[in-house]
Amino acid sequence: MNDKTDRPAPIYVVSGGKGLAGNNMVQSMLIQYPNNNVPVILLTHIIDESQVLDAVLKAKNDGGLITHTMVQHSLRRKLIEMCAEHGVPQIDFMGPLAEYLDEKLEIPSLQSPGLFRELKQQYFDRIDAIEFTLDHDDGVSPQRLSEAEIVLCGLSRSGKTPLSVYLALYGWKVANVPLVPGIDPPEELFKIDPGRVFGLQIGRSQLLSHRVKRLRNFKNTDNTSYIDEQGINEEIRFANLIFLKGRFTVIPVTNKPVESSANEIIGYMSSRYDFGGRKVHSPFHESDTDSESGD
Repeated sequence: MNDKTDRPAPIYVVSGGKGLAGNNMVQSMLIQYPNNNVPVILLTHIIDESQVLDAVLKAKNDGGLITHTMVQHSLRRKLIEMCAEHGVPQIDFMGPLAEYLDEKLEIPSLQSPGLFRELKQQYFDRIDAIEFTLDHDDGVSPQRLSEAEIVLCGLSRSGKTPLSVYLALYGWKVANVPLVPGIDPPEELFKIDPGRVFGLQIGRSQLLSHRVKRLRNFKNTDNTSYIDEQGINEEIRFANLIFLKGRFTVIPVTNKPVESSANEIIGYMSSRYDFGGRKVHSPFHESDTDSESGD
């Protein structure tokens, strides 16, 4: 017990990151002692020796215990030395395991706090992006276009959906809007930042080929207007006028793999916007094989 109060001495969790791992360790033990009333104090983002000394002195003043998950070897050693110098008990959650891995793996440690949390956050960000993209496919919920990071627009079978999903796999929230002659695009399409809107431009022959294949797959050969060449030419002119009106960036997709189109769009996005430290997600490599487009 702490001599200064009737409460138990505090447990300090010292970390170079947010202290989540150390706090979880401490709380998972304290829960085994009902009504323990032990204060747990997080001291986070400890990155230099002066902060280490401050933490040790706080624990000394309170008669507390220091637990720590310091991944930087030098700061961890300094913390242990200072605790010994000032008579502060300490429990090292990270050191023994790190030393074991250093010896057995023979791979230098990155010594960067929060990597596991960052990896988990990236995973959840991608899941959110995929859910958003699927919920905003083919013009669904146009009133929420402003929430999309990337907006694709184009004719039926120009490849909007596969490109949207591909971008979503890399963490981008994508919405796509179909362009149909005789039907005005949603007003929201022209109200959002045009730098985030990309028009997919596809050649007549490939568009016709995709549509013929689609009709065959659905065993629907009666919809002749869908594959009428003159009608397709008019649709392409209509789409180009929309791209021009909105000042959208045109992405040629004829005979181009989805990966290449995605890289091109991400290139535009990364050059136009500051993501505030967010990592710009991009495909790892471009495929050498053509991808089957269509939406």
